[in-house]
Amino acid sequence: MVRYRVRGGNALRGTAFIQGAKNAVLPMIGAALLAAKGRTVLRNVPIIEDVRRAVELAEAVGAYVELHESERTLVIDASRLTSAVLPAEIARRFRGSVLFTPALLHRLGEAIVEGVGGCNLGSRNLDFHYLGYKRLGAIVDEGETVIHVKASGLTGATLYLDTPSHTGTENLIMAAALARGTTVIENAALEPEVLDVIDMLTKMGARISGGGTGFITVEGVEELHAVEHTVMPDRLDAGVFAMGAAITGGELSLVGTGLDLGVVRYKLEQMGVEFARQGAVLHVRCEGTLRPINIITDTYPGFATDLQSPMMTVAALADGTSYIHERIFDGRFALAGELNKMGANVEVDGSRAVVRGRTPLTGTQVTAHDLRSGIALVLAGLAAEGETVIESGYLIDRGHAHLAARMRALGADITREISEH
Repeated sequence: MVRYRVRGGNALRGTAFIQGAKNAVLPMIGAALLAAKGRTVLRNVPIIEDVRRAVELAEAVGAYVELHESERTLVIDASRLTSAVLPAEIARRFRGSVLFTPALLHRLGEAIVEGVGGCNLGSRNLDFHYLGYKRLGAIVDEGETVIHVKASGLTGATLYLDTPSHTGTENLIMAAALARGTTVIENAALEPEVLDVIDMLTKMGARISGGGTGFITVEGVEELHAVEHTVMPDRLDAGVFAMGAAITGGELSLVGTGLDLGVVRYKLEQMGVEFARQGAVLHVRCEGTLRPINIITDTYPGFATDLQSPMMTVAALADGTSYIHERIFDGRFALAGELNKMGANVEVDGSRAVVRGRTPLTGTQVTAHDLRSGIALVLAGLAAEGETVIESGYLIDRGHAHLAARMRALGADITREISEH
């Protein structure tokens, strides 16, 4: 059991180094398995639990992987894949396991997914991934606990995504990259992480056009080759640190290549947070009282659902009533009950939440229900009086590398503990 212990009252000050993007590196590890010879090198890899699970999964199907933690570098040799099975003990803890299916289909003719895991976020499912494979010519057999996808070769088709999922978009681009003929993906995701994955696949020899337009065309090629690629910075990690400065009345310099927070920055500015770019560094500071905010989550370029939970924490400390409408994942509001234990005033009605600030927060024992609620509770602990203990801290480790050490370097009083039970 991992738990985080946070004692509030310290403003965050200093330079925060933003990690590589979780939502880019996981599909890139899947993409590396498409190369039948050579070694792929990924740089700026975040040392998070999801990356460790992805490495285990790549090794389970026969790839040779070296994770150099101090250099934040992954070396992947997928020239010999030996198993089409994505074993349940890893896949159940790692929803990104579905990103390995395109490589297994192309290289071994089948993929057997024994369990699909990740965060419990309500009714999100993976149907459209498998429907997409079917459209490309695969046979999909869905059992109670196992999904078996078979294909002697994929053929290009026109695909439409009901929602512009970034994982779905990346998955279908990878499947289409080595399919015969042309594939068109309509209503494709627009996230920068998707563009970063497309950039890597293009280096590998894929022929992809239309990234960032919502209408992607993939011309199938015979083979893809191993490349070197640097993972973009994590917008969600950057957003969390910016919010840490906001709720503690602190001042941070965020360092990460080409950092762009998008709409989150503008919402924080509406609340009274100041941003200034100094070359490659984004400066964040907050003095005085936070103003309330209205948020509607949406797919990119809208407000990211992954930052809705930490933003709820910020809203609890704002002077007035904030309104949050969650349009992406119906399980996102599990945070509300935990914040209320700390003294917040959050009311949830279906997909909407009303946050009445400014309520003083008091440290207590709370539980992370998923990665994003976990990091939101860390932020709450930074602003609370006394000590906050966050159980199920493993979920936080899924998305944020060396969080306690990085925050301590900025003045936070936070420790990560491991217990036997």
